[in-house]
Amino acid sequence: MMSLAVKAKNLRDSRTIHMAKKDETKVIYAGRDPESNFGIVNPPVYHASTVLFPTADALEHYAKLPVKYGRHGTPGTFALEEAMSELEGGYKSALAPSGLAACTISLLAFLSTGDHLLMVDSVYGPTRAFCETTLKRMGIEVTYYDPLIGADIAGLIKPNTKVVYTESPGSRSFEIQDIPAISAAAKAHGDITVMMDNTWATPLYFKAFEHGVDISIHAATKYIVGHSDAMLGIVTTNKESWKKLRATHRSVGLCCAPDDAYLALRGIRTLAVRLDRHCQNAMVLCEWLKERPEVEQVLYPALPDDPGHEIWQRDFKGATGLFAFVLNEGTKAQSHALLDNTPLFGMGYSWGGFESLIVPNDVVERSVNAWTHKGPSFRIHAGLEDSGDLITDLQKGFDAFRKAK
Repeated sequence: MMSLAVKAKNLRDSRTIHMAKKDETKVIYAGRDPESNFGIVNPPVYHASTVLFPTADALEHYAKLPVKYGRHGTPGTFALEEAMSELEGGYKSALAPSGLAACTISLLAFLSTGDHLLMVDSVYGPTRAFCETTLKRMGIEVTYYDPLIGADIAGLIKPNTKVVYTESPGSRSFEIQDIPAISAAAKAHGDITVMMDNTWATPLYFKAFEHGVDISIHAATKYIVGHSDAMLGIVTTNKESWKKLRATHRSVGLCCAPDDAYLALRGIRTLAVRLDRHCQNAMVLCEWLKERPEVEQVLYPALPDDPGHEIWQRDFKGATGLFAFVLNEGTKAQSHALLDNTPLFGMGYSWGGFESLIVPNDVVERSVNAWTHKGPSFRIHAGLEDSGDLITDLQKGFDAFRKAK
């Protein structure tokens, strides 16, 4: 008769087989270990600071133990790190209290005084602010580059260049970068670490490590959590980059709340089906907006006529719910009228949750190529609502836009 231990081992082996297949299966099983938690499906939440050691010898050799202090992690946070590493195809992951913290700790880990950073010009605004303040104060040189530069980034690399930072697409202007070409150019010039803010695509729709990236960064606040109720950042690295990232991460005391880690794990389980619905709704809204006479351009790489569509189609496995559109013209009063008359679209500076959002999107933070559009721009996150209801809501907003002065 098969023992319980053998049955448990067979079950784990079976799940390993499942996890080796499609992402839609991985999101269900990654980071789970019911056999270690009395058969409970979800890893439990551990609220912990102090961890007690059974013997003086264990206390003396605590560094060898997996659980030793709350800030260093618990079985709950370890489960999330394991799940993200599995989905990313990376080596290991570290958690941070916000997406911005994940961006900044990655830069701090690989840059020192006298180093040079190549930063994409379409980068997330708070990351740009970190470059302009903290990094410059540390004596780190920052050069912003055109997101469409591709392999020509080689011409900007200096002897002291240590990091090339990418974000594709940009979360406001939505340029798609040629990540393989940029990564190859960086690697050809020696010891340069390639980082990517992969929040828009998530690990399901862009496989960063397969395209030459060393560090993949996520504002897990967005799609990973998926319910607009937790702040969290996650950094996943390849094997070569892990030691340096982990050392800096620990030395500055970063950690995340155990409840937020639990919410992220819960969000991962539905990530595949949510992203599919986000994309469906975004495509419907984009196609509708393209037909509006007021609209100059819709910025969404999944559209066949988008400038970045060819590279998106080559490198990405799907598109998510965040996009923007630009109007031909319009006054501030008209913009406010549109925003105030689309009640299904909340006005809030985040995205990735179940609800649709809309905010003004006038892009002004550029160092290389200026934002050339003259009319007002808006950024939309397409939520999980019925697309017909969302279109009806936008129609009301445009009606108000035309009536306003």
